[in-house]
Amino acid sequence: QVQLVESGGGLVQAGGSLRLSCAVSGRPFSSYTMGWFRQAPGKEREFVAAIWRSIDGTYYADYIDSVKGRFTISGDNAKNTVYLQMNLLKPEDTAIYYCAADRSPKIVTSRAVWGQGTLVTVSS
Repeated sequence: QVQLVESGGGLVQAGGSLRLSCAVSGRPFSSYTMGWFRQAPGKEREFVAAIWRSIDGTYYADYIDSVKGRFTISGDNAKNTVYLQMNLLKPEDTAIYYCAADRSPKIVTSRAVWGQGTLVTVSS
């Protein structure tokens, strides 16, 4: 069973940057579709970004529209870690960010493995 541990959250001013890390243990992250989700106070958890490897070894990524051009998801096979680089942060990005892993091409929240979350707070 894969295990996920997030880190890198914190307090940052609007316009600033943070990099979240998701350390994966148990299996190579490349054998999963890996994703980042977030949950803001009083709101439902929402998809932010995902990365997956195709059969030919190419990595692909997908993002929610509100973070396109600002966030980048990537992975380091040697460290077995997935990252979320967040630039030009906005107060509305404030949330607990969760890492998720699913063996299927699309992450199903009820079936995925989840990390414990890391809090990102963006001040205005």
